[in-house]
Amino acid sequence: MKQEIEIHLKKHGDITIFDIQGDVTVFSEPFFNEAYKNANDQGMSKILLKFYENAYINSGGIAVLIQLLAETKKNQQQISIAGLSGHFQKIFNMVGISKFAKIYSTVEEAINDM
Repeated sequence: MKQEIEIHLKKHGDITIFDIQGDVTVFSEPFFNEAYKNANDQGMSKILLKFYENAYINSGGIAVLIQLLAETKKNQQQISIAGLSGHFQKIFNMVGISKFAKIYSTVEEAINDM
């Protein structure tokens, strides 16, 4: 059963954390767009996408994430990803997401490096 996505924005210094709960699919696009617009309106320059190890992401969700990465690159913003399972870390490396967003095992590791 698919879980409706929720994205909560949290601030940690100059980093805006997208706390992502639920399934990331093509239907997630409006949620990511709204979260990005809200964060962008606050003038943020660093984004951390926080996933949970049990996150479900399909090909449509990967396309949504790539669109977000393209937007952050266009706006010269730094974006990183944390909390993915080992499986999705491998997939993100295979599809090239790791060329545009650094992938960390933990949120703490990402925050310390960003």
